[in-house]
Amino acid sequence: MNTSPGAAVPSGFGGDEASRFYIESVISFQERRVRTLKHGHTFAVFDRHGDIVVGPGSSEGLYHHDTRYLSCLELTLNSGPLLLLSSNVQEDNAALIVDVANPRLLLPNGVALHGELIHVNRLKYIWENACYERFLVHNFDTRAHTVILGIRFAADFADLFEVRGATRSQRGQVSAERPSSTLVVLRYIGVDSIERATSLAFEPTPSYLDTTAARFELPLEPGQGKRLVLRIACDQTAEDNSVGRRFYRSLRLARRALRRSSGRAASLDSSNWLFNEMARRSVSDLYMLLTDTEYGPYPFAGIPWFSTPFGRDGLLTALFTLWIDPAIARGVLRFLAATQATELDSKRDAEPGKILHEMRAGEMAQLGEVPFARYYGSVDATPLFVLLAGEYFKRTGDLETVRELWPHVEAALDWMDTHGDPDRDGFVEYHRKNESGLINQGWKDSHDAIFHENGRAAEGPIALCEVQLMSMPLSGMALRWPWHSTAPSKRRFSRSRRRRCASNSRARSGVRICRFTHWLWMAPRNLAASSRRTPATRC
Repeated sequence: MNTSPGAAVPSGFGGDEASRFYIESVISFQERRVRTLKHGHTFAVFDRHGDIVVGPGSSEGLYHHDTRYLSCLELTLNSGPLLLLSSNVQEDNAALIVDVANPRLLLPNGVALHGELIHVNRLKYIWENACYERFLVHNFDTRAHTVILGIRFAADFADLFEVRGATRSQRGQVSAERPSSTLVVLRYIGVDSIERATSLAFEPTPSYLDTTAARFELPLEPGQGKRLVLRIACDQTAEDNSVGRRFYRSLRLARRALRRSSGRAASLDSSNWLFNEMARRSVSDLYMLLTDTEYGPYPFAGIPWFSTPFGRDGLLTALFTLWIDPAIARGVLRFLAATQATELDSKRDAEPGKILHEMRAGEMAQLGEVPFARYYGSVDATPLFVLLAGEYFKRTGDLETVRELWPHVEAALDWMDTHGDPDRDGFVEYHRKNESGLINQGWKDSHDAIFHENGRAAEGPIALCEVQLMSMPLSGMALRWPWHSTAPSKRRFSRSRRRRCASNSRARSGVRICRFTHWLWMAPRNLAASSRRTPATRC
């Protein structure tokens, strides 16, 4: 859903205020029918014409590390808009192809140009922090024409949370320069003193180029076509004199990389063609969201607002796709183990052993204007981490990864028994540690997700039923899985340690089962049990 910058922040039920990061939706993406492309930490949102149109509530743009590096990209013909013929993202999500044509025009020489005689084919894709686009302009008239193809561009370098509607008291400085007749560089020095830059390289040399627009004067004989190429790079300002060759080379590399990653997935085929198409579409969408990190592939949560690592989303995606591609689970586990909290930090809701909720790299996150640079406000990501570790080992028998993850699994289990259950009542619960954190920290984390029968918002600490059901068997399961498999694994762990872990697992799971069963029958109408023993209901 899209939002306007001036959207009001609503109040929660029962008079409680919503999180100040809550943005009310006012525009539907379905109505706008945007087109999206992604590779790595870079993604783009275009309209159906393949343009990026500025305006209130617009989410369109080229984004890199939670910053909008391009906020305007509009194609014109003789200073006017073009007619849309077709617009489709390819089935493998590798490229966007758009076909547009001229409307009826009156040319400068007084000659009327009938509609759909000048055709423009746009092909664009994203590869290694850059967006590539090729324009094929073709004259289908029986007469020669000279047309002017214009490209207008701009970059506001807005943080993703600004695009969503957040306001800031201070912003950095934007500048622009034209180092050569084929290159424009738009720069931004942020409040965090980091320089961000967008470079636009054209081929061939435009007839006119300044820091806001490029124009190509194209004489076209009957049946003649011409090619133009544009490369928009994020934080890569070196001039490139071979934009055209680089376009085709990078396109081949992008397709090969996509085939290589999706080729890990188990093949699925049935006698129903509709099911087969749905399965192929699902695989394509999943692997577009995968981002290669130094720890392995990680599925980002979604475009545009959530194209970043989320703990819960990544863990559930890895769990559901474990039978298709275990490499996803391995990448998720290793990434979350590397980012596991090791100290107390109330600003980030961080506690030793707790698993990441969300990670951002934008200017506002780095400055602490939003707490999401590394934010740990999730009550279920930690038990899900333990659950996925056990399921991954059962699926793969990958003992080396298990040994690498083992200290992090133990830290997660310790969190569930200590910081996750501070009053030692047997329930894993949550209560935000600061006013800027998420009010609700379960899988439904909107401010009004948990409330009483009378509509009043439930106050923390809150223990969710699904979290208890997740946590009860984990100690017993996870603490045993290294020695419930092959003989070599038994030799890696001492007999005394196996006995100690088995004893701890029975104690942990036994307490949780007894407490939860008792509370469930004492309050049978509860869908969410507050640790203050007040009945509450999930929205």
